[in-house]
Amino acid sequence: MLQYVVDSLGATQVDRVVVVVGANGEQISKKITEIAADPRLVFVETPLSRGPAEAALRGLESFHDDFADDNVLVLPGNAPLLRPDLIADLAAHHDASGAAATVLGVAPATDLDGGRIVGGKEPGTIAAIDSDLVADSVQEPDDRWIDAGVYCFRRSFLAPSIRRLRPDPITGMYVLAGVVEVLTDAGHRAGVFHSGQPQDAIAVHDRVQLAKAEAAIRSRTNLRWMQQGVTMLDPQRTYIDTTVALSADVTLFPGTLLQGDTVVGPGAEIGPDTRLIDCAIGARARVEKAMGRQAEVGEDAHVGPFAVLDPGAHVADGTATGPFYHGAD
Repeated sequence: MLQYVVDSLGATQVDRVVVVVGANGEQISKKITEIAADPRLVFVETPLSRGPAEAALRGLESFHDDFADDNVLVLPGNAPLLRPDLIADLAAHHDASGAAATVLGVAPATDLDGGRIVGGKEPGTIAAIDSDLVADSVQEPDDRWIDAGVYCFRRSFLAPSIRRLRPDPITGMYVLAGVVEVLTDAGHRAGVFHSGQPQDAIAVHDRVQLAKAEAAIRSRTNLRWMQQGVTMLDPQRTYIDTTVALSADVTLFPGTLLQGDTVVGPGAEIGPDTRLIDCAIGARARVEKAMGRQAEVGEDAHVGPFAVLDPGAHVADGTATGPFYHGAD
């Protein structure tokens, strides 16, 4: 999930990506580094953090003075649906506005738990973010937006503002939404950048929300591949990891799961009821009702039905395995 958040910075010109981790921080940093060896990545451990504002303060400590006048993007680590183009547009809007802080505001939805944005005196500005503001009390257009928990700050203002925060009286946590009010009380301008897609801000706190987020990611992934020439007979029953590479004119039948670093060549047909993990499938090959892991299938080959390809298995070009085939290294 955290990797999706890191990937959302892909369209933004950032000089450093600081990931603040708590418990099991070493395991998390190792996993993220294995997936994407990005030299900009820096990991900061703070196992006793008392909320996102304090975590952001720990992250700021990893920056040196060369970044003193830069802007800082702060993203929650449990929001995997953030889109790269959205984050890039937020950063560009913040740069152009000259605001001390810019908040990503999304349209209200039942899955969101962020505070409501209280509009300032000028259009597009913020006075505060109020977690107790209810729909019936909405007075201004900007009050109809929900704080997505995504912010862009002028770095020179962020640390001093966090140090002036008071903890939440109930949870004892220090929240970044409070920084907006600190800045506006000091006479600085805070703005809002709007997104009309509420799911952009869905945060994952439990397995129910995780399932919803995975379904949304799957839908985005499938749509992208279909727009690039991949045929899916039933997108609702087709599961493709974001790390998978597909060629044009690939056909995926219902019940297909493609995972890991699987690569599928042009014109290949996969499924139905097939799971491939880290496999290489040649052009025009057919793999039906099969299970494969770290295996290779040559061009124009036919695997299955009811075949198993163990790690290291190789099906030569033009070969038909027949039913109930079990291939091993």
